[in-house]
Amino acid sequence: MDYRIKKVAVLGAGVMGQGIAAHLANAGIPSVLYDIVPKDLKPGEPRSRLAIEGIKNAGKLKPAAFYKKELAELITPANYDDDGELLAECDLIIEVVVELLPIKNKVFEWVARHRRPGSIVTSNTSGLKLADMAAGMPEEMRQHFAVTHFFNPVRYMRLLEIVAGPDTKPEVVEALAEFGAKRLGKGIVYAKDTPNFIANRIGVYGILRVFHHMEALDMTVEEVDAVFGPAMGRPKSAVFRTGDLVGLDTLVHVIRNVYDGCPEDEAREAFQAPGWLLKMVDEGALGDKAGYGFYKKSRDEKGKRVILVRNIKTGEYAPKAKARFASVGKARNYDDARAKLRAMVKGRDKGAELAWRVSADTLIYSANRIPEIADDIVNIDRGMKWGFAWELGPFESWDAIGVRASVERMKKDGLAVPAWVDEMLAAGRESFYARDESGRLTFWDPMSKAAKPVPYNDNWLFLDDVTHDRAAIVKKNPSARLIDLGDGVALLRFTTKMNILDDGNIGLYNEALDQLDAGRWEALVVGNQGGNAFCAGANLVMIGMYAAQRMWTQLEQVVAALQQVLKRAKYSERPVVVAPYGLTLGGGTELSMQCAHTQAAAETYMGLVEVGVGLIPAGGGCKEVLSRYLGHIPEGTDYDPNPFVQQAFKNIGLAQVATSAEEARAKGYLRPTDGVTLDPDALIHDAKQAALALVQAGYRPPRPTRFKLPGPSGASAIELFLYQMHEGGFATDHDLVVGKQLARVLTGGDIPSGTWVTEDHILDLEREAFVSLCGTEGTQKRIQHMLSTGKPLRN
Repeated sequence: MDYRIKKVAVLGAGVMGQGIAAHLANAGIPSVLYDIVPKDLKPGEPRSRLAIEGIKNAGKLKPAAFYKKELAELITPANYDDDGELLAECDLIIEVVVELLPIKNKVFEWVARHRRPGSIVTSNTSGLKLADMAAGMPEEMRQHFAVTHFFNPVRYMRLLEIVAGPDTKPEVVEALAEFGAKRLGKGIVYAKDTPNFIANRIGVYGILRVFHHMEALDMTVEEVDAVFGPAMGRPKSAVFRTGDLVGLDTLVHVIRNVYDGCPEDEAREAFQAPGWLLKMVDEGALGDKAGYGFYKKSRDEKGKRVILVRNIKTGEYAPKAKARFASVGKARNYDDARAKLRAMVKGRDKGAELAWRVSADTLIYSANRIPEIADDIVNIDRGMKWGFAWELGPFESWDAIGVRASVERMKKDGLAVPAWVDEMLAAGRESFYARDESGRLTFWDPMSKAAKPVPYNDNWLFLDDVTHDRAAIVKKNPSARLIDLGDGVALLRFTTKMNILDDGNIGLYNEALDQLDAGRWEALVVGNQGGNAFCAGANLVMIGMYAAQRMWTQLEQVVAALQQVLKRAKYSERPVVVAPYGLTLGGGTELSMQCAHTQAAAETYMGLVEVGVGLIPAGGGCKEVLSRYLGHIPEGTDYDPNPFVQQAFKNIGLAQVATSAEEARAKGYLRPTDGVTLDPDALIHDAKQAALALVQAGYRPPRPTRFKLPGPSGASAIELFLYQMHEGGFATDHDLVVGKQLARVLTGGDIPSGTWVTEDHILDLEREAFVSLCGTEGTQKRIQHMLSTGKPLRN
């Protein structure tokens, strides 16, 4: 049977239903969003009011649910009473109503009356058993029924847990996994029909162990969050900020769900909410939804905003205190999550003791859940990484701290280590994950007591797998690597902190282009993997040093080198494909714009933000923005360039950052022909395939663009806008200095109005303005402030 999913019904227009429908729209999939006809319906109001309001609210969610708000047009509002016939048009029906079995059963009865046979039905339940929901369904519907548990916010949380029932057809599970991974970009984890499935079962256990051990160690909320944040490879929200985001009432519900539903769990008694947490729920201190929870926003006597933190013993709030632990300080010195974790659990202070105790408990608990909640360690690790944003899953974490040594420490502490872990060590296997003789990554399977290959989707490509064969590294320096991806395609990977641009990776980019020109490669991909930044811009330390020492010639040479390598990439006879993701700022955006094709991750945040440090884009960024706004207009066309140039100025001068790849396309940072990949692990694969497709199509580079620009008269109009911003208090004195330089570049400098100029002319103006601004006191202050604080200075 053909299970291609082209249209989806979402049943329930609450926050979760809104998020699912919005992300379907992000993927270009039309949906019907259902809800009830409101009981308080007034004359003249639409009967699908709740669904209509749900779509409107989805457009207001923070963080944004849509890649761009216009995508809401793909969602059709509906109600159960009038629009049952629309359900038959849908290939997938996702139930997202309140977590009460009688209500869900009522909805499934309605679905059974209106669905098309062969359509797939799923529930987004996070706690109810699939067996209980399926009990009253017709046999054919049971065969097409499963759980698809999305995590909130749907757009950003990659995890999708799939649970099949005993009657679910294998091809239905396969279709759901294919749709979730390749259309929605989700990370698929196969869970079992147990309370809270995988991620919430282990994640909530870990939170409860934090509660237990923090009380024993007499630690505060601030101290705990300092330990269980980035220092442990966890999100900045850590434990208590995450609790506020999720809602403390929701947390208590999940805790009780395990306690009631898992009577055989050896750690069942740990699933009881502490008294102080229950008191907070009774008080209404539920977190963000109530305006306060563990954290509370307030103002001091001077009206300044302050963050207050709850004392879990007294219930009182006090200004947030700075928590300091030597172990946390040491962990932050490392970029690698494994090194961070080792530093934390091997430290000798109270923070390290908390890290060890909670980690030991959680690792043992995770090992005891096989095969109860999942068949293997891979599903558990992926569940925690994709659902709770851990950098390492439990078993990857165990490998990082050393399995044998940590097992000995656990036993010394009186903890019972699962027998299968001892059996693995006795078999000579020292880690849960290891590469076999062929270089393939394997995991230890406790059921078969043997190593098995880690399963990958067929469109995943991991650079660590490629470079495990050292021969694949063609050339490297401290800042970059040139890698053979196979099939005549090379890849340039940066290795600097946040992948910033410096002499080393710019130099290797030039060498890679030399090899491309010489015919060693058919195509080149520029791509990175890991972390949250594709390229966060240029090396400010180097720029600040040259500026402080007034080394203007050297500074101009550095800028010219960047301009020339990016120009060379754009006009290369063989295709260069760039694959940005995450933070793609300043020079990262310039890099991404100057190539044959950009294959961007859906979650790419692009912008030319140089004005924040008192500079302008000088790696061809101004030139490229002009090209995107004016380059498509044929020469000889009589047009006024001012509106286009003014919009270009606003994008750069206001440091506008696109919050998705589709928004980047709308702002001109991506072209209509550029590609977007929703699954981050497929990005390099898709970039390589795009490069090969260009080769096969007989790629020819574009011709250089000429621009018709307004000159000083156009700059004057922009300066008027700047002065108005200054008078209104929206621009500082130095913003005026920077803005005037930017206006001069974008309008073409000292030329008669309507002059056609070359790309090289704009590059010369960029370089001149950049060096000139580096000589100003205001820009030097901004650079130093950014380097010391990580935040822009308004001066």
